[in-house]
Amino acid sequence: MTIVFKVNPLDPDLGVITKAAEILLSGGIVAFPTETVYGLGAVVFYEDAVKKIFMAKMRPPDNPLIIHINEIPMLNQVATNIPDKAYKLIKVFWPGPLTLILPKHPKVPKVVTAGLDTVAVRMPAHPVALKLIEEVKAPIAAPSANLAGRPSPTT
Repeated sequence: MTIVFKVNPLDPDLGVITKAAEILLSGGIVAFPTETVYGLGAVVFYEDAVKKIFMAKMRPPDNPLIIHINEIPMLNQVATNIPDKAYKLIKVFWPGPLTLILPKHPKVPKVVTAGLDTVAVRMPAHPVALKLIEEVKAPIAAPSANLAGRPSPTT
């Protein structure tokens, strides 16, 4: 079942964000805007939900996903042995469209990283994305919300 919520991108309604968060926390997937494209997200630790992203996008399982976070402490849930250089880049470019490739935390399911020992992480600079992650209280795995190989829907 598809549900469409309208939300002001600059001043997101917390009620709408809460409904989207409830869908994610119940193992569903949600499309949401970032500052670059629309993402199709699932809670990163819900392996069955992450698999729904691959099915919806017809995405090959050997293509890893990007993880979105809303605050620096959340980075430690998905990455480990984070080098000082990464923190220097984070300080300058996050929130924003910079994705860092870092050593994967053991808690991150292999389906998210396509079995790689690394993980792609970013902090979006969009109020809706940041509020959604804040409400879920967990990182969200979210590639662009398009069919695999097709153009990404931009915001």
